[in-house]
Amino acid sequence: MNEKFDVVVIGSGPGGYVCAIRAAQLGFKTAIVERYNTLGGTCLNVGCIPSKALLDSTERYHETLTSHAKHGIKVSNVELDLNLMMKRVQDVVDTTCKGVEYLMNKNKIQVFYGHGSFQDENTVLVRGEKETQIRADKIVIATGSKPSELPFAKFDEERIVSSTEALKLKRVPKHLIVVGGGIIGLELGSCYKRLGSEVSIVEYADSILPTMDKELGKEMQKILNKKGFTTYVSHQVTSVSRNGEEVILHAKEKNTEKEINLKSDYCLVSVGRKPYTNNLGLENIGIELDKQGRIPVNDHLQTAHLHIYAIGDVVRGAMLAHKAEEEGVMVAELMAGQKPHINYLLIPGVVYTWPEIASVGYTEEELKEKKISYKKGSFPFRALGRARASNESDGFIKVLADKQTDEILGVHTIGPRCADLIAEAVLAMEYKASAEDVARISHAHPTYSEAIKEACLAATENRSLHA
Repeated sequence: MNEKFDVVVIGSGPGGYVCAIRAAQLGFKTAIVERYNTLGGTCLNVGCIPSKALLDSTERYHETLTSHAKHGIKVSNVELDLNLMMKRVQDVVDTTCKGVEYLMNKNKIQVFYGHGSFQDENTVLVRGEKETQIRADKIVIATGSKPSELPFAKFDEERIVSSTEALKLKRVPKHLIVVGGGIIGLELGSCYKRLGSEVSIVEYADSILPTMDKELGKEMQKILNKKGFTTYVSHQVTSVSRNGEEVILHAKEKNTEKEINLKSDYCLVSVGRKPYTNNLGLENIGIELDKQGRIPVNDHLQTAHLHIYAIGDVVRGAMLAHKAEEEGVMVAELMAGQKPHINYLLIPGVVYTWPEIASVGYTEEELKEKKISYKKGSFPFRALGRARASNESDGFIKVLADKQTDEILGVHTIGPRCADLIAEAVLAMEYKASAEDVARISHAHPTYSEAIKEACLAATENRSLHA
């Protein structure tokens, strides 16, 4: 079988399937190749969607145990059915993946299941139940990423696990060690802490969430410690080993060389992700990876062959589903002769712990490094009526604005519903709004969004009304 298409997309994660949809909308005869038997890639199957479903379920359980009494709701004999909880997570995944199948059918996109690899610059060989050759004028690589592994902490997929296995544990750990205090580690650590696990986080950098604004990491560490987490920052893990059902971790504090030894029944290694290009056949078309294992691309996401594009986690930039989606749309529109543009500074980052954390634009550390004069305004959620009504007092909104022009340069948030609130900041910054522009917009009362208005007031002549 040898079929010809205008566009073939390899990989059906958020970047790939969105790219395929946009290409089909623009009139291209489009096909998509997926090596697994369900569409949606890491995000839908073993990443964003199942982790958020589990976060939601565990938060409900935790709230039932700890917070309902404050609202006058008496609850007794609460039981955890982990199997049923995990079944609900899988049901959410299955429904979402079926939704992608529906979108492929709706947009007349042909799906090929099997491992796709380049035979030549215009031919993809799909090895599934049978081998299929498909040819295309334009090809998009959207094969995503896999969890990174440490040489001294190899995944055994039973006790020393990646995020993939951590989302499907059969029992609640007594003690979960999390290597890596980034987004994935904090989210999954939060899930099991709510279910009753002792959780220890070991982070190499001098703060958790090291890639975000330092104040966010500092505040989150205080909140985690208050919730009963044990956090070790500036600690270098030297070994992780297993003895039967016990995992032993050795680490040392970087400044003092003082050693710590931790024992647990499970260890989650979450030290980032790496591009997935295994057996893609790049050597057949003369494409070499960079030192980070990424596919080099130009500003239009074209590889060394201009009709072959690469998007998402296999190229430079943040490994975020929504970043991949934007790149997928951009590539499809570039193919159609349009001139789309992505402002990568305005791709927001979100941590779905509770409280949530969200950030966009420059961090305070980056502004100092770039020697950009700025002013800042902060507003604590404890001063917000809506937050008090919901018994949510942790966190703040921080706005950074240009000292001369008042243009918003960065917004960094930790608190209730910040994952949704950050959209206002992204929109304001896309249109180059000043802090005073946002401060003078009416925000409904009482809402969490008023905290953004108040932080912008604070950044504008320090005139917050409620702090």
